[in-house]
Amino acid sequence: MTYQAFETLRRHKAQLQNSVWLGSGVQLAAWSNCGVVVTQESAEHHTLSLYVAEGYECYQKVPGGWRNGGGPDRFCLMPRQYESTWDVRSNLSFVHLYCTDEHLRNLAEQIWDRSPASINVEQRSFAEDPQITVLYRQFLLNCDWQDRASQLMLSSASTLLMSHLLQRYTQLQWRLPSVRGGLAPSVLRRVQLYVEDHLEQPLLLADLALQVGLSEFHFARMFKHSTGQAPHQYVMRLRLQRAEKLLRQTGMPLTQIALDCGFSSASHFSHRFKAVYGYSPTQLRQQPC
Repeated sequence: MTYQAFETLRRHKAQLQNSVWLGSGVQLAAWSNCGVVVTQESAEHHTLSLYVAEGYECYQKVPGGWRNGGGPDRFCLMPRQYESTWDVRSNLSFVHLYCTDEHLRNLAEQIWDRSPASINVEQRSFAEDPQITVLYRQFLLNCDWQDRASQLMLSSASTLLMSHLLQRYTQLQWRLPSVRGGLAPSVLRRVQLYVEDHLEQPLLLADLALQVGLSEFHFARMFKHSTGQAPHQYVMRLRLQRAEKLLRQTGMPLTQIALDCGFSSASHFSHRFKAVYGYSPTQLRQQPC
């Protein structure tokens, strides 16, 4: 699908720095903008925006004039069918998450096992929320969106963001159900075997949850209870362990090892490998046996 807020920014010459579609249809987009007035017309989707850098001179049109209050880690929440006009008078870098009412409704049904009669998302401008900041900064902005190996982290973080919106910024105010235990050993092993057989693919949280018939939200919590690691951490560890074994035991080219272990390129693989091990794949092969 096409998200109207995304297309509006493109028409107004905002600079698209990065963009990625997740398996659920949710889209992330990183933008920069300056010196433009933009009207976001009524749309059939929700937009959650976090200011990443600058934004102090970003103004929203309000009755009687203009209001500002932007800056790093301030967020704006623009619900469906909400129109707003913005005057960006100096540099601004921000990240958008786009989702529909259907996304939120499906997530609510998965988490609470009941369907809300309606979902009324609250409008917010220049607000602060530490949990939104953490999810954006530590997860969504802390990985390469174009690397296939990042898809699991991105899909997990976006699910957490949307569940947080449902809890805090809708009329539902439903408390999260508690998770009292992890996955049964046989069920956990089924997931582990699936991961091992599909490490070369861009796994999503929905792929893993489907193997055991759970919602993404419940699966992630139960998996961490069983293993001590979030699904994306567990899968990344397996990818790097397989890569290390191939580096030590074969003469395969780095590009082939990267692809076989679920990375999009040798450069993506090398960057992640060095961040974890402290040396590059090439340096590992140069070490004496």
